Amino acid sequence: MTDIILLATLLDAPKHGYQLKRQAGLILGDSNLHNNLVYPSLRRFVQQGWVTKKTVAGNRGHERNLYALTIRGKRALIEKLKDFSAAEARSRESFLARVGLFGALEPESREHVMAARTLHLRGLSEHLRGIKEKFPLDCYAEATVDFLEKQTQAELAWIGQLGKLSNHSSGGRKS
Repeated sequence: MTDIILLATLLDAPKHGYQLKRQAGLILGDSNLHNNLVYPSLRRFVQQGWVTKKTVAGNRGHERNLYALTIRGKRALIEKLKDFSAAEARSRESFLARVGLFGALEPESREHVMAARTLHLRGLSEHLRGIKEKFPLDCYAEATVDFLEKQTQAELAWIGQLGKLSNHSSGGRKS
């Protein structure tokens, strides 16, 4: 997931390492994203030709590295977004990250992601109904299962709305 977010953060423009680290951290919900997570990934991206690194003059006379996404890197990002397995479909964060980047994907890839998540959610809904039928639940357990079922149904409805958006637009940004 970190690779996807780091690469996606470079979609709009080149960034200095610290800025990239900060923005990726905000997206990932970790405002203090560790250097040992970010910079080894950036080195790997440069080695793979996904990102270029250019040293530029910084404030107060020191040098800074500026990272930019290459065409090859954009292709790699798109492949990572399209590669949405059943295991990843179980991850809400993985699904939401892809939805947030639907503008970079073709309609068929968006459909694949939504279909995989829908399949998982339908299975989860069935599982939750089975829990209610097979186990004696106290009021707290029942309230928890009911809450999870409502969340699941709400997400399924939202995916239906996303499908309509995907059919009516190219998925790009609004002007």
